[in-house]
Amino acid sequence: MSGQQHHDVHTGADHGTLRSYIVGLVLSVILTVIPFALVMAGGLSRGVLLAVIMVLAVVQIVIQVIYFLHMNSKSEGGWNLITLWFTILIVGILVVGSLWIMHHLNHNVMIAG
Repeated sequence: MSGQQHHDVHTGADHGTLRSYIVGLVLSVILTVIPFALVMAGGLSRGVLLAVIMVLAVVQIVIQVIYFLHMNSKSEGGWNLITLWFTILIVGILVVGSLWIMHHLNHNVMIAG
């Protein structure tokens, strides 16, 4: 057993198979084509269209993480998954906090102006 293979056995790292990469690719393409088709077809209100695009974007992120980055509870003893959740939490706090601040600044400027 080579050094790399020996390391993978102990960490539980999964490098995936050709089948898993193809499944990930097909799902990613489908999740890219659907929003494109919805925008090109029209017919949906702007709010609904944005909501659908956002949901499909989040689903695509999950697909990419699972099929291409191979992040699961087994890899690196679960630390990769914990790090991913912590990163999502911090980015969520930054985005929501920034939007909240911009909304209140806009509201206060409109009152003062």
